[in-house]
Amino acid sequence: MANNLLKGKKGIIFGALDSNSIAWKVAEAAHAEGAQIMLTNAAVALRMGEINVLAEKIGAQVIPADATSMEELGALLDAAEAEFGKIDFVLHSIGMSPNVRKKRAYTDLHYDWLGKTFDVSAISFHKIMQLLYQRDLMNEWGSILALTYVAAQRTFSEYNDMADAKALLESFARSFGYHFGKKSHVRVNTISQSPTPTTAGTGVAGFDKMLSYGELMSPLGNATADDCAKYCVMMFSDYTKRITMQNLFNDGGFSSMGISADMFEHFNPEG
Repeated sequence: MANNLLKGKKGIIFGALDSNSIAWKVAEAAHAEGAQIMLTNAAVALRMGEINVLAEKIGAQVIPADATSMEELGALLDAAEAEFGKIDFVLHSIGMSPNVRKKRAYTDLHYDWLGKTFDVSAISFHKIMQLLYQRDLMNEWGSILALTYVAAQRTFSEYNDMADAKALLESFARSFGYHFGKKSHVRVNTISQSPTPTTAGTGVAGFDKMLSYGELMSPLGNATADDCAKYCVMMFSDYTKRITMQNLFNDGGFSSMGISADMFEHFNPEG
């Protein structure tokens, strides 16, 4: 049941592709809580996905923007300012690795592709925040979030260069969180989500095994996309005004586990 937690708030959500996307779920949840939303993704993603279905459902404007392009991000923010004035929240839910897509091993990376991984998956977050900061487009006590994964801090052998990109993403949140906090009390955080069967997530080698492993290890089980959406709504709301520069785990307890009884049972079913 909605409680109008975001009534009167306005935000931009990056990365909704289809109904499996976490960003899609966040947009639906934020709208249900009273927020006005602008949706954006790269033009190629808009052609591949179903974002217009979401836009119609929640009454949102869709603005194509390549998040690696300062020019296109500037045009997006022009549209947001014209529509909303200042904004209250932003979600960065963008990630892509050519090395992963082309099954290039971590020990044999194509470095031009690595640069593209960093630009799309992490540096885009800095670009968005820099433009928002320089143009003073965030309302006081606003909230900026990016989605990450525990592989930024622990080694997951098949997560490849996306792990390095997520580590950089988390660092940007801490560093920019200081500057945004001092300037206008805007908080910046990352949410480290359980493995989630999104279009991007399922492209990682061994994803099904990661999903099963997370379920076996987590006392509460894997957090779903809907769980993440609710967490994001809370972080956009005024109930979390003093939380900033944090990497927040939404993973059913996975990040605090060493090994679980379920995992023992999995490897030794006969006891």
